[in-house]
Amino acid sequence: MTVEEIRKLIEELNLRVPKDYQRMDVNKLGIELRKVMDFEQKTFQKIEEFEKKGSEQDLITYAKMIVKNTTEQEISKIQEIYLKKIDSEFLKFN
Repeated sequence: MTVEEIRKLIEELNLRVPKDYQRMDVNKLGIELRKVMDFEQKTFQKIEEFEKKGSEQDLITYAKMIVKNTTEQEISKIQEIYLKKIDSEFLKFN
């Protein structure tokens, strides 16, 4: 793995734009949550490959920090909206 590949991964992480989760229904939010979690897992796998190759440790550390911060924020936002929508739908039926 090259430095350029690590930088490309970092750029991909920085360019992620969260969707408008407020407008999604509960089912779509569940799907989005799984997508983000899958993205996080695959990205960490790529980073592990970079580590095994002994690539630029500083860039790898930076990439780990970005993926963790980016995906955790996105996951938290989805979960918050998801739970509010479930609450409102549950309360609506009671």
